[in-house]
Amino acid sequence: MNELTPQQVFARLHEAQIVDVREAEEVAAGMIVGARHVPLAGVGAGADRLDKSRPVIAVCRSGRRSAAAAEQLASAGFTAYTMSGGMLEWEAAGLPTAAPQPAQ
Repeated sequence: MNELTPQQVFARLHEAQIVDVREAEEVAAGMIVGARHVPLAGVGAGADRLDKSRPVIAVCRSGRRSAAAAEQLASAGFTAYTMSGGMLEWEAAGLPTAAPQPAQ
């Protein structure tokens, strides 16, 4: 599985698609700026809204659900990564979060 650290994800924010696979109540506390909220159960169906020409980085609370999501996305033909340590590590590193945006 392709893993990126939170710092590596931060450096790729403008080139990658960030998919936050946490549940709504977890996302309400804050998410990575520009991330798209797609709960893990909806990753397969939500893949059709992603661009296969751009890498996808899956994010969750600690890294387990995002690893499962990245595997699903890779199986669907995406260049997919998981963020090691999840949002716990992102926040511990002092990286920025924002309030979630309504689905488009």
